[in-house]
Amino acid sequence: MSSLAATPTQAAEKAQSRWIAIAALVAFMAVLPLVLPNAFYYDVVIRMCINAIIVLGLNLLIGYTGQISLGHAGFYGGGAYVSAILVEHYNVAPPLALIAAAVAIGLIAWLVAGAILRLKGHYLAMATLGLGIIISIVITNEAAFTGGPDGMSISDFKLFGLRISGEKQWYWVFAGLLVLAVVLAQNLIDSPAGRALQALHGSEIAARVSGIPAAKFKTRVFVLSAVVASLMGSLSAHYMGFITPGLAAFPHSVELVTMVVVGGMASIYGSLFGAALLTALPQLLAKFEGWETVIFGVILVVTMIFLPRGVVPTLASLFRRKGA
Repeated sequence: MSSLAATPTQAAEKAQSRWIAIAALVAFMAVLPLVLPNAFYYDVVIRMCINAIIVLGLNLLIGYTGQISLGHAGFYGGGAYVSAILVEHYNVAPPLALIAAAVAIGLIAWLVAGAILRLKGHYLAMATLGLGIIISIVITNEAAFTGGPDGMSISDFKLFGLRISGEKQWYWVFAGLLVLAVVLAQNLIDSPAGRALQALHGSEIAARVSGIPAAKFKTRVFVLSAVVASLMGSLSAHYMGFITPGLAAFPHSVELVTMVVVGGMASIYGSLFGAALLTALPQLLAKFEGWETVIFGVILVVTMIFLPRGVVPTLASLFRRKGA
C-alpha cells in the first residue's frame, strides 16, 4: 500500500521506524570515535560523511525524481574553489564565503536547470556532463585565482573566533551535519513535495495531469542537490587545507553516481551505505592505483544487472519477504 493510502496506524508505525533508525544513526556516530585508532581512520570516516551528504542530495534528484546528473562534482569543486578564492584573495570570513559559494552555485544551477531539465535520459546525462566539464575547465584555466592544475591552499575554518582544525574536531562537525541531512531528507521525502517528486519519477505525464508543476519541482530539487554539494565542497576545502581541480573532474561525478546506484536509488540509508562502501574501497584497492574508476564502472554494471534497485532496497525487500 502506498504512503498516500496508508492508514493512521501504518503512518504511525512508519514514523516510529524512521525515528528509531535516526536514533540508531546518532548512537553509531557517537560511539564510532571510541574504535577509531588514529587520524587516518578519522579521515576516512570524515570523507564517508562528506560523500554521504552529497549523495543524499544527489539521490533526491536521481533516485526520487528520476533526473540523472553526471556533473555534480562540478558543483562540489565549484563550492570549494569559490570559498577558497573569497577567503584567500579577498579576506572574506569563512562562514560568509561558504554562504556566498552556495548562493553562486545555486544560481548557476537555477539558470541552467530550465534548459537542461527539459531533456530526458541520456540527453540529460550528456548535458549535465557538459556542465561539469565546463566548471572543471574554468577552475583549471583561471590559474590567477585557482592556482590552476597545481591547486591552492586554504586556511582553517573559523566561526565566532573559534578555529576548527584536526580530524577529531572535523569529525563531530561532519557527523552532526550527516545526521541533520538524514533528518531533513527524510522529512522532505515524507512531505507533499516529496510525494510530488516521486510521482514525477513514476510518470511525469501522469504527474502533470494531476496538477503537479513538473518543471518547478525538478528545478528545485536540482538546485537543492547542487547547493548541498557546494556546501560540502566549501567545508571540505577548509578541512583538507589544499584543493585541486580534481575535485570537479568527471571521474568524481562517476563515483558519486555509483554511490547512489550501488547503495540504492530512492533510499536514504542506501545513500549512506553506498557512500561508505565506495569511499573505503579505494583504500582497499590502493595497489591498483589508476584503476579505481574502472573498478567503479565494473561495480556499477554488476549492480545494475544483479541488484538493479541497489544493495539496501534489495536486502530490505528480501528481509520483509522472509518476515512475512
